[in-house]
Amino acid sequence: MAAIEGDPPPAPPDPAQSPRAPRRWRDYALLLALACCWSSTYPLTKIGLGSIPPITFISARSLIAAGFLLMILRVRGMRIPADARAWKLFAQQQTINSTIPFLMITWAQQYVAAAPTVVLASTTPIFAFLITWGITRHEPATLLKLAGAVLGLAGTAVIIGLDSLGGLGGNIFAEMVILIATVSFACATIFGLRLTEYDPMVVAAGSLLFGGLILLPAALIVEHPWTLRPTPEALAATVTMGIFSSALGLMLFYMCLTRLGTLTTNAQGYLRIPIGVGLSVLLLGETVPSNLALGLLLVMAGVAAMTVPGGGYGQGISRLRARLQERKAGSNPRD
Repeated sequence: MAAIEGDPPPAPPDPAQSPRAPRRWRDYALLLALACCWSSTYPLTKIGLGSIPPITFISARSLIAAGFLLMILRVRGMRIPADARAWKLFAQQQTINSTIPFLMITWAQQYVAAAPTVVLASTTPIFAFLITWGITRHEPATLLKLAGAVLGLAGTAVIIGLDSLGGLGGNIFAEMVILIATVSFACATIFGLRLTEYDPMVVAAGSLLFGGLILLPAALIVEHPWTLRPTPEALAATVTMGIFSSALGLMLFYMCLTRLGTLTTNAQGYLRIPIGVGLSVLLLGETVPSNLALGLLLVMAGVAAMTVPGGGYGQGISRLRARLQERKAGSNPRD
């Protein structure tokens, strides 16, 4: 892939240069940390949306996260690339990874209960597997990983309670919107590999800055945020979510993509369920699901199957990059 013009920040290690490098416990610790960061999304969003409308909430948390990362980058003596190519990648990634799917799910939750939403949104690993297996083939999509994705989805359904899924099918259009959002998430984990030449903190800062600024005009026009009277709890939730869930979470997401690949990174989606349930019990006083133990067992089995290392990841990254470069040049890839 062509080098970035200007003075780009140091790039993270390229897995394509060491395709047989073994995964270490630190890599899986990053995956768990990512799950913890994004698990807080569920209770914090519920607290924030109590007195802050959705577009304002998403824009505010994105801008807070971007400001936090930009300060850290300044301390580290790094800066975001100013070239158009870099910002085009940031914009495309943020659009399919956050802006569009978040707005779609937020709208759909007006018509779909929380429990079915969690299950529908947990299909991301399955869609990522299908896209990887049927289209990109940038890393091994084994039957074991597919089994892990199915087990994780089953565990998610058991944790929230199978009886709570009786409403599925009540609003097909809204449920389809959630599924389309999960497909967008899956595509983001795959095409996010285009950004592995940048430092993860740079990618996270640039993406969040774009996402916050692109939604700001809509928030100002539609929701008039200057007229709002948010509660202290909502403001604290917005700031906490911006720094913890958005800034640190997105940075860890790109680190995991570089170190672990698409399918393994998606396994954190299932780890978020039991962690999110625990946070909801702790922060919101919700009750512990009766089937938590069985669901947790299924989730852990699914995550274990999805995180089994597979050969060929580095070579797959190289193939994916070569295809993207060929398509950009207007040629037809053969593989």
